[in-house]
Amino acid sequence: LVYVTTSRQLKRIESVSRSPIYSHFGETIQGASSIRAYGKQDEFILSSEQKVDFNQVSYYPSVIANRWLAIRLEFIGNILTFFAALFAVMARGKISGGEVGLSVSYALSVTQTLNWLVRMTSDVETNIVAVERVKEYTETPQEAPWEIKDKKPPKDWPDQGLVEFKNYSTRYREGLDLVIKGIDCKVNPMEKVGIVGRTGAGKSSLTLALFRIIEPAGGIISIDGIDVAKIGLHDLRSKLTIIPQDPVLFSGTLRMNLDPFGSHSDQEVWNALEHSHLKEFVSALNSKLQHEISEGGENLSVGQRQLVCLARALLRKTKVLILDEATAAVDLETDDLIQETIRREFSDCTIITIAHRLNTIMDSTRVLVMDKGVIKEYDSPANLLQNPKSIFYGMAKDAGLV
Repeated sequence: LVYVTTSRQLKRIESVSRSPIYSHFGETIQGASSIRAYGKQDEFILSSEQKVDFNQVSYYPSVIANRWLAIRLEFIGNILTFFAALFAVMARGKISGGEVGLSVSYALSVTQTLNWLVRMTSDVETNIVAVERVKEYTETPQEAPWEIKDKKPPKDWPDQGLVEFKNYSTRYREGLDLVIKGIDCKVNPMEKVGIVGRTGAGKSSLTLALFRIIEPAGGIISIDGIDVAKIGLHDLRSKLTIIPQDPVLFSGTLRMNLDPFGSHSDQEVWNALEHSHLKEFVSALNSKLQHEISEGGENLSVGQRQLVCLARALLRKTKVLILDEATAAVDLETDDLIQETIRREFSDCTIITIAHRLNTIMDSTRVLVMDKGVIKEYDSPANLLQNPKSIFYGMAKDAGLV
């Protein structure tokens, strides 16, 4: 009983402390180039060794507990063998030699059987920890339904691109502070709205809220009059397009990355590549559209990856486009190409831009200035710049635009 209880707890601690080792190792391999560039090899080696040491702190006592059990089981087995031999000697003349040999040999095997019995019992107890961890994952709150059959939006939704936030609030998980606090605003069809604010103002949280990656804590978001919280996630996300700050590419062909579901013809794909200024680059490749992309797009430059994401957005061509600091990691030349394409090809779409460089949103219809999860200003760039006391004016001045 003492061994089983102790062993179970040690196994639980060992399992929990093993996961960070694998996570840290994977992250180190993935970021090896950055670690070398900043000369942080020793720090990461030390961190890895500390995680292994912490794991061994629970693993080593588990081995010691096994030895503790083995000594006691051997002792019990030896006592049984001793008494079997003793009773055989005391009963000499009354039992045959064969019976004596049988009893002693069975007594000798009791040690092994008892050892096996106790160990199997303890193994079941300790390995049930794995079931506990699986149970913990199964009870993790899941996303909303992928589709809700009786609440599917019309096939051509959204046909206008009217986005409204009505007293909307959200937090990243239950118990945390609100990251967006009761905002009210409307983005009219075909408007180009730039969202600016200091780090932590809630800009990216708005993007997550639109895609329902985080659920509302209060209020609603509606697109063309339909509350996005009432429809399935697939129906919502398939009707929105985003060009993220960090371009996401998968290992596979270039065509698969542009059109994962094969819903567009080759001609449409080439047109998208032409509009995104990638046609010349792809035409020069030996395999053209079948060019193999490595994991994460490592065999493309950052600018080319971002242009591939732009081409993907051009193929989808939904009424609402979200740019999440899409040009923050690219050079000014690529930035200009992306901005020019967006202005030309998405002229009839509603565009919400989370801005890193203020010059990218100076031609927006309106600018939304956020601070600490609330809207501080919402007007055209020209009107905001006319007021030297506005937050936007101060940000533009810091950026050297005024």
